[in-house]
Amino acid sequence: MWIEQTEGAKFWLKVFDDLKTRGVNDILIAVVDGLKGLAEAIEVAFPATTVQTCIVHLIRNSLEYASWKDRKAVAATLKPIYAAASAEAAQEALEAFEKGPWGCKYPTIAQSWRRAWNTSSRSSRSHRMCAG
Repeated sequence: MWIEQTEGAKFWLKVFDDLKTRGVNDILIAVVDGLKGLAEAIEVAFPATTVQTCIVHLIRNSLEYASWKDRKAVAATLKPIYAAASAEAAQEALEAFEKGPWGCKYPTIAQSWRRAWNTSSRSSRSHRMCAG
């Protein structure tokens, strides 16, 4: 068990180094919640890991940018992105959201989805958005 006042990149790197010391050689898939530094710490300690962004957390975080009265409609408009049959269809749905009324009113939402989508452009590991 690890206890720390904050959960930054240094903390997570310490946890992953401890796991390596205990004999963990590789992590196949890690589902992350968008916590700053977590995906990067995984990349350093276990570079072959497939990192996925949890869709539930991404939706929840997105709705924090919307006013309370708009949240239900914004959530419904995000569904075609995460329910898309392919990455291409999801990309098209994200572009449609971005150009639509909610994307114009809340541009930070589309920006956060793009950041989650593109997290791994610097590395060879795979980073995806997953539903659960």
